[in-house]
Amino acid sequence: MPKVEYVEKTIFSLEGVNVDFIKDGKNVRDDASLPKNYKIGKATKNSANVTFLINKLQMQFPGYDLIVYDGEGNRVRGNMLLGNVRDTYLE
Repeated sequence: MPKVEYVEKTIFSLEGVNVDFIKDGKNVRDDASLPKNYKIGKATKNSANVTFLINKLQMQFPGYDLIVYDGEGNRVRGNMLLGNVRDTYLE
């Protein structure tokens, strides 16, 4: 079973954004285990919003909430487009 830290790195390498797993209102420790790694066919489109990505992740990791961050480490709103979030990592 992969560790949270590894799954978060996998999500960053495939989706291009940093995320945190949240359970019961608290950040899940990086050394905790998750049942499986993140598996997708291809990255979510730039025209999709953050809420779409969070829902996609929650289908693979039920019981967890997720927070998505921009390139400066700020929490992003659900209506922000993924393309705009990804652009913050390039600056």
